[in-house]
Amino acid sequence: MSFAELVELMNDISGRVVAGEAVSIGGVNLSLGRGAARVHILKDIDLHIGRGEAVALLGPSGSGKSTLLMVMTGLERPDSGTVIVAGQNLLTLDEDRLARFRGRNIGIVFQAFHLIPTMTALENVAVPLELAGISEAKPIAERELAAVGLAQRASHYPAELSGGEQQRVALARALAPDPAIIVADEPTGNLDEATGSEIIELLFRGHSERATTLVLVTHDATLAARCGRVLQMRSGHIEARAPALSPIG
Repeated sequence: MSFAELVELMNDISGRVVAGEAVSIGGVNLSLGRGAARVHILKDIDLHIGRGEAVALLGPSGSGKSTLLMVMTGLERPDSGTVIVAGQNLLTLDEDRLARFRGRNIGIVFQAFHLIPTMTALENVAVPLELAGISEAKPIAERELAAVGLAQRASHYPAELSGGEQQRVALARALAPDPAIIVADEPTGNLDEATGSEIIELLFRGHSERATTLVLVTHDATLAARCGRVLQMRSGHIEARAPALSPIG
């Protein structure tokens, strides 16, 4: 059995594999739209992120940052190239297997909170765990809500929570499966400065305490500088790279 086959088998058994680099993207191109409206969004992207690194994607709107995150999480499939995350080639997975893999291995925090309005905070955190086949989903969800300071708000619905509280729920949901990778796309974009700072502290604390790889999309150079490596994107290319610090773990 080859190493690649062994990784595939381990992934099927455990649902979570972390081997070598956390992210290995090679020669990725992606165009969106049809006909004359088709736009080449990502252009020959090569990106390698080590386990435990914190990497910021910095660049203007339309530079391809969020689209690169979508490819990295398997929410978009590139036209060409390779996308290997936590030891798994995402392009070999059908949609069902990809969803299961993502549920266990990748935590996602968006600018919009994407909470289910008819579910309580506790249910919003627990349901993805249940769908990923993780046992004791409720106790894990309770623990994660407590970790972001929302133990007393577990029974509240999203409409009963402030924006900052909703983003805390979204962060608890992302961290609950103890994923190999956390990706955050402008996680403070809908928050005031003070609340946004609290969310960022929780995000970096989760990264540090769990040795989780963090990929952060931001327009804020000061925030990006908190990461060990900063990648500058422009017009679908990675233009510049700052030196990486030592990864965690």
